[in-house]
Amino acid sequence: MRVTSKGQVTIPVELREKAGILPETEVDFAYEGNGRIVLFRAKKPKGKTRGEKVIEHMRRFAKAHPLKLTTDQIMALTRGED
Repeated sequence: MRVTSKGQVTIPVELREKAGILPETEVDFAYEGNGRIVLFRAKKPKGKTRGEKVIEHMRRFAKAHPLKLTTDQIMALTRGED
């Protein structure tokens, strides 16, 4: 395994799967001495994730929308049905 000029290393898929590291997973590093560096998943930040904030915003918008459309009506609109 080689470090790129940008300091990047590819983590083998087997190790990512065992550690539960998915795309966009935040990780941290620690130096243990003797040239040993350890990679681990970062602790989750307190508060809501970006996805949770987006869903919350969408729910507020849907409740405040003046048309109060049903799911079937929204799906018909997205399909271009009259």
